[in-house]
Amino acid sequence: MSRRPTGIRALAAAALLVPLAACSSSDGEAGTGPAARAAGFPYTVTNCGVKTTYEAPPKRAVPMNQHATEVLLELGLKDRIAGTAYLDDQVLPRYEKAYKSLPVIAKEYPSYEKLLSVDPDYVYGGYASAFLAGDGRSRAALAKSGIHSRLNVEGCAKRPVSMDDVYREVREVGSTFGVRDRADRWVKGAQRELAATAARAKDKKPRAVFVYDSGDKTAFTAGGRGIGNDIIERAGGRNVFGDVDKSFSDASWEKVVERRPETILILDYGATTVEQKKKRLLQDPVLQDVPAVKNKSFAVLRLSDVVTGVRAPEAVRKLAAQL
Repeated sequence: MSRRPTGIRALAAAALLVPLAACSSSDGEAGTGPAARAAGFPYTVTNCGVKTTYEAPPKRAVPMNQHATEVLLELGLKDRIAGTAYLDDQVLPRYEKAYKSLPVIAKEYPSYEKLLSVDPDYVYGGYASAFLAGDGRSRAALAKSGIHSRLNVEGCAKRPVSMDDVYREVREVGSTFGVRDRADRWVKGAQRELAATAARAKDKKPRAVFVYDSGDKTAFTAGGRGIGNDIIERAGGRNVFGDVDKSFSDASWEKVVERRPETILILDYGATTVEQKKKRLLQDPVLQDVPAVKNKSFAVLRLSDVVTGVRAPEAVRKLAAQL
């Protein structure tokens, strides 16, 4: 899928014990006064090799991917969003009202000219593809136009991404917009939710999980570098391709059979439905002896659940319930 980093093609249920929404300003109605906006500035941050000093919080942000948009909405920053783009699937219900009030400047990525037409002072990319130089939207090109930018930390990670990177992402964005207190409250709520999930999964044997994103001749699956791997482990699973040093990678079906997953985690997005993916797996004669296929053991998460954004802690709970 074009919105994912280079190398990733077309293109991880119990009640929530500590709801994150309870301590958030997800509806974007809460504003910030001049004194609050001025606190903590100038603020300097180094993001994916780009060092930026903010003299004041951004006023006209454009988040370029769904999980970037949801971070801003979770932090109550609807009034700072000049336009948005590129949904993988539907925004969470708690963001729906705020999202519907935002201008959608492109169904996928906007052209550079379209991006400039909404006069942004900050562009926030969820995937590295948001800033492809060949499309004219490189971070350097934006800087020449006086526009600051940020890339989600998973987009430039040189090591496996974990929930600590989610916390870092939310805190740095919160600090950039002068709402670090909101970010810290969200992180504390996320930590409580993860602790509750971990307590329920304690002493249970990890379940072997194969992530099925897509693919026919080969399986496009999650490796050990992306946040999906950490989500699986925290949910009480073991990613059978966790030894692959990539966020996503192709794997042969023979390797899938060899690693004998007990559950198949299907990523839900795009034109191919979950039921179509299940049918493909269940009807493949090569997979008939795989425990997950024999027992029809499937779990489902949306693609937007398994990226470094505000859905990640809840994704752990959702997956743990299915495992």
